[in-house]
Amino acid sequence: MTMSWGDQVIAKWHQIRGSVKQEWGKLTDDDLDYIEGTRDRLVGRLQEKYGVTKEEAEQQADRWFATQKNPAA
Repeated sequence: MTMSWGDQVIAKWHQIRGSVKQEWGKLTDDDLDYIEGTRDRLVGRLQEKYGVTKEEAEQQADRWFATQKNPAA
């Protein structure tokens, strides 16, 4: 069963915050506290900080999410 954004990211948010900061260096700790693993909030902050469209921010978020999926060992 594949976990959704909400299931996987929100549950592991504190563990993967570093990955988010590495991907989007303009996001502050306050931004990450606000986002709390929520896709819509991440998209909004990407639009705000990077001046991209909603569609581009969604694509970036989804590409990042795809890299976070760990295959079963």
